[in-house]
Amino acid sequence: MAAPASVRTKLASLALPPGIDASVKLLLLGRALRGLCDGYVAVLLPAYLLGLGFGQFSVGLISSVTLMGSALGTILVGLIGNRFSQRRLLILAAMLMAATGLGFAGVTSLWPLLIVAFVGTLNPSSGDVSVFLPLEQARLADAATPDARTALFARYSLVGAFSAAIGALAAGLPTWISVHAGVPFLTALRVMFGIYALTGVALWALYARLPKPHPRSVASPSPLGPSRKIVMRLAMLFSVDAFAGGLVVNALLSLWLMQRFGLSPGDAGQFFFWAGLLTTASQFAAVPLARKIGLLNTMVFTHIPSSAFLIAAAFAPSLALALLFLLARSALSQMDVPTRTAFVMAVVTPAERTAAASLTAVPRSLAAAVSPVLAGGLMTMGWIGAPLLACGLLKIGYDLAILAAFKHVKPHN
Repeated sequence: MAAPASVRTKLASLALPPGIDASVKLLLLGRALRGLCDGYVAVLLPAYLLGLGFGQFSVGLISSVTLMGSALGTILVGLIGNRFSQRRLLILAAMLMAATGLGFAGVTSLWPLLIVAFVGTLNPSSGDVSVFLPLEQARLADAATPDARTALFARYSLVGAFSAAIGALAAGLPTWISVHAGVPFLTALRVMFGIYALTGVALWALYARLPKPHPRSVASPSPLGPSRKIVMRLAMLFSVDAFAGGLVVNALLSLWLMQRFGLSPGDAGQFFFWAGLLTTASQFAAVPLARKIGLLNTMVFTHIPSSAFLIAAAFAPSLALALLFLLARSALSQMDVPTRTAFVMAVVTPAERTAAASLTAVPRSLAAAVSPVLAGGLMTMGWIGAPLLACGLLKIGYDLAILAAFKHVKPHN
């Protein structure tokens, strides 16, 4: 039976443009592999750290240090990325991912773990905050026309969200391994970090197949030129959003669910699976909605209700109600991702795209790096729902500010 016309229209809106660069499929596959790992790592990281004998503050500290390292890597990509091929930098990032998995699987002391977290690629959040992001975004932006760019970024976000959902479901694997293989649960958790390392090796092989970029994607000697002012304004506003989001990265939200309601890692993984599916489904609506009301309006008017649901979850008296509010939040919270990326790529010149992607991501990463340790501290001091409330209020403030600052700015390319 043929699909309904509305479904066919949504699918067509996300279809890859004809004659697309051959690198796009490789990048989407790479995003899927990384999403699988990010999905289960964000859920299992607090359980692993608690199993090693660390507390709430240490979970927040390691999450913060991880994001700080990602910020530094993103800065380097923005400053010197135009001097090297994107293919070479992606291969180096894949090798670093393999080393990160091995480090977390073998290290048990706090300070060595902090070092591995800082220099590695571990992602404790729901989105992609690694050095892979600006490199892949710039390559994707060059592979599509302006009209098709939002749909391409929506597909990129969709692939990441769906694979992360599947990865979250895999958070139940350590329990299965422990029961059926007769090994300690902590050992089973280490196996998952070993899989993370093997995925880095697979990405190395994948990125090695990337073709040479189209001549129009070659960067200019200056990483950022005529679009500097608008990029800096966006970067400052994005940092507020990222700081707020860092208060409830998936690792900390998983910790909150475990300690507030006694949820097991496997059950938490199932929740993040369904939340990820809702996030994936929302990507279908982002493209047609952006065409009707604009990129900026889509970013703002889907974000505000999601923040309200997060605030409601903080006050929820029962697990069922809290999960309901969090699922409603998931259905809206990531609709701004493809539209935000498309907006940034549209207001800068092609030669500035790698730098723009990096320099808007850097403040986001730095701001997000500070908040997990603050959230961990808040949890240890009293009401563990405080990070959720603060996150929701800050995000609403960000949405109103970016709407006021950019409502008259229209993309020009």
